Amino acid sequence: MDISSEQHSQHISRQFNQELEGLKTHLMAMGGLVEKQILDALTALLDGNGELAEDVRRFDHEVNEMQLQLDDECTHILARRQPAASDLRLVLAVIRAASDLERMGDEADKIARHALALMGGQHNDRGFVEIRRVGAMVRDMVRNALTAFARFDTKLALEVRRADTEVDNEYKSALRSLVTFMMEDPASISGVLDVLWVLRALERIGDHADNLAESVIYLVKGLDLRHTHLRDLDEKDLDDIG
Repeated sequence: MDISSEQHSQHISRQFNQELEGLKTHLMAMGGLVEKQILDALTALLDGNGELAEDVRRFDHEVNEMQLQLDDECTHILARRQPAASDLRLVLAVIRAASDLERMGDEADKIARHALALMGGQHNDRGFVEIRRVGAMVRDMVRNALTAFARFDTKLALEVRRADTEVDNEYKSALRSLVTFMMEDPASISGVLDVLWVLRALERIGDHADNLAESVIYLVKGLDLRHTHLRDLDEKDLDDIG
């Protein structure tokens, strides 16, 4: 059965309502912090801002703590409330989403680390155009995935899943271009490798945003699409989801 956000605020127990609302509120707060980490990591890299890169690395532990708090809240609800149906799906979706957000934070930390490495060595801006392009796409994916979760919007979740294919294609194109550049200019290898690792981190963030979109579809529709590619779904399936 499809659900909407209002259905999680109709329990007899007001405390249970508050606990479920608290899960969503805390997940969105965690998502907001991760969004900021990604933006700050990219800004630090592209602007050569070492202080901002260090901030991204320092604040990574806050994301970890927020995941632990959410896991604790979810465990409490599972043990005391024994939720069923859509309530159970909400708790499980939050657990999955928090895990993906924590991993996005880890990837943002990697970007900040490589930004510091690039600042500390001889390099040019080769690959920065690709980073800007892929970074903008990935940030849109993360923002839309979080919005989809907040609104229980499966149509927007499907858009995120489609965008992941575009990010993968951009990543592969950038990879081919930069590998060719390194072959032609061996002196550039050290710096370009850092750029490649940044692009890889962005591609992984896109994958986790895709996972978050899958969690939205699971939450609302009860469909587990974790190992299902969009190309394997027919038009009717897509219409039913969106």
